[in-house]
Amino acid sequence: MMSDKKGRINVVYSTNPDFNYEYEEEETQATLPPEQQSLRVTLDSKQRAGKTVTLVDGFVGTEEDLKELAKLLKSKCGVGGSVKDGQIIIQGAFKDKVLAILQANKYRAK
Repeated sequence: MMSDKKGRINVVYSTNPDFNYEYEEEETQATLPPEQQSLRVTLDSKQRAGKTVTLVDGFVGTEEDLKELAKLLKSKCGVGGSVKDGQIIIQGAFKDKVLAILQANKYRAK
């Protein structure tokens, strides 16, 4: 059985028998359709040992949908990458190719 103590907030211990714990609720944003997304594609090499990466910012939606989009971009570009802090990171300078892929999939990107 999994413990639910991790999600409790603002309480260490209560002797009140009628006390109900407050739990953190994860905010799950509904994923906007591609036509309503406003994505920004940039190149970055800061703090990456001189390696250039392509960043995709501005995605509004669930983490799973963001990972699916990242998977599509990585496979189309034939490179690795990751998803961190709501940002897709594609290894290499693929700004034009990523823009073309996003626009082909009806995303608004610049």
